[in-house]
Amino acid sequence: MFWRMVRRAIFRQKGKMLMVAFTIALGASLATAMLNVMLDVGDKVNQELKTYGANINVVPRGASLLDDLYGVSDGSGVSDKYLQEAELGNIKTIFWAFNIVDFAPYLNTRVKVNSNTDDVKVVGTWFGHHLDLPTGESLDTGVRNMKAWWDTGSGGWLNDGDDGSVMVGRLAAHRYNIALGDTITLRGLNRAETFLVRGIFNAGGDEDGWIYTTLAAAQELAGRPGLVSSVEVSALTTPDNELSRRAGQDPNSLSIKEWETWYCTAYVSAICYQIDEVINDAVSKPIRMVAESEGAILKKTQLLMLLITILSMAGSALGISNLVTTSVMERANEIGLLKAVGAYNGPVTALILTEIIITGIIGGAAGYFAGLGFAQIIGQSVFSQSIDIKPMVIPLVAVLVLLVTLAGSIPSIRLLLSLRPAEVLHGR
Repeated sequence: MFWRMVRRAIFRQKGKMLMVAFTIALGASLATAMLNVMLDVGDKVNQELKTYGANINVVPRGASLLDDLYGVSDGSGVSDKYLQEAELGNIKTIFWAFNIVDFAPYLNTRVKVNSNTDDVKVVGTWFGHHLDLPTGESLDTGVRNMKAWWDTGSGGWLNDGDDGSVMVGRLAAHRYNIALGDTITLRGLNRAETFLVRGIFNAGGDEDGWIYTTLAAAQELAGRPGLVSSVEVSALTTPDNELSRRAGQDPNSLSIKEWETWYCTAYVSAICYQIDEVINDAVSKPIRMVAESEGAILKKTQLLMLLITILSMAGSALGISNLVTTSVMERANEIGLLKAVGAYNGPVTALILTEIIITGIIGGAAGYFAGLGFAQIIGQSVFSQSIDIKPMVIPLVAVLVLLVTLAGSIPSIRLLLSLRPAEVLHGR
């Protein structure tokens, strides 16, 4: 009898029940989309930010010490230290190897351009280098990916085989009256070389006053075969917390359990530590402005999505409240008759709630699948990638739908409990 009454009530009020189901579906779809995106947005945001530069800088230990103590940078000739180019592939063998998106080495030297007497900085690097890794894998990396925002004009990027060519920053080109297609002579301490200007670039920073060439050409010009001054690494990282900050200051201060947690989490300090383990005499430092902004942006993005989820569910609860309260008012005579023939408040309340919960389940299921579609639309529109479907979202949405349905039903239940058969059936 109970389920027959439920079924008949639902079909008799199918218009209102469809509106309730639609309201719940709308809230559930937004919640599903936002929760899936929120749980998957970490890597997506980090990958987007990786196009705007590296977040780790690797330098020789001696150079790092001199820079920290005296502000003496590499290329000054005071006590230059170098890393071995042959060891760079080891970066992709660390525990978090798959989080290393790109890296590029640099060799800095000072030269004179043509007949000018003042020095200009020449930077040798990988532009698009194919690297065979110790693990048997291969990787294409370099500044072409890491400095994607540079305006390289009509000349474009160099290739790693263009050892006789250079790219000149716009400020250096203006200072030395260099144009695209010119041939210039660069005179280092030990030798002079002639280069073809293949590009004039605009980086929007100090680089605009420098000249870039291939790493092999810079090594020959500086007389430093097989050496690099520093390495910039772009890595996907987890936002810092108290544990990672303690570890960044002194990993030895951690307990064994804390150390394992830190080492096996993609904190920027953990990745720096692991890079130091595989590169001889290297010191890896987070570029704090980049690393910390990534965490801040990620937290704010996730907070925004959480607020959208809460507001969407709150809106659904208000919509359900209005619809169900209207339904109870229209069924006042029916409810009054049930009470008049001996039905208690408990069974009558259970009847109404069962109708709403069944409708909520139908609306929630429809909203969940619609939300998966919304999540993919967001992923393609914002990140140009699909969003990974998170199984844990299913119970979260189910709980939210249940809570919202019950919360929206509270005003109608209070109205139902206040109905008196004599007043409803006979008037006051």
